[in-house]
Amino acid sequence: MKLKKMSAQTGIPVTTIHDQLKKSNPLIQKHTVLLNFEELGYFARAYLVISVEQEDRQRLALFLEKSFEVNSLYKVNNGYDFLAELVFKKIKDAESFIAKLEKDFKLKAKEVHYILEDVKREEFLSNTELLKAFENQQDF
Repeated sequence: MKLKKMSAQTGIPVTTIHDQLKKSNPLIQKHTVLLNFEELGYFARAYLVISVEQEDRQRLALFLEKSFEVNSLYKVNNGYDFLAELVFKKIKDAESFIAKLEKDFKLKAKEVHYILEDVKREEFLSNTELLKAFENQQDF
């Protein structure tokens, strides 16, 4: 439900509802939007999975955390250390960024997967029809 509608139904100001949701709901980590990167002029997106020598791990994590091009960053397993979602204006910019990583850090392995098209994005628990169908299949 939109906050404006909730405010109208309860008589509570939108800002009060927003503040209460923000501080009292442990399920919500961050309120954000899903951007259309192409409309902003960013036509190259990629997932980068990398493994790095132990002595460079912390330095690489810090570098990636501070990099403008890194939209999301995760620690992962199965032979890799990090998974990064990267956003660039052009593929050439992505290749330059990855070349810099290879030059500045002791990478053991890397895989680059360019995103060609969003098929489904950030949908978990947001589609009420799918959620109801899922709940009907589960033994709770």
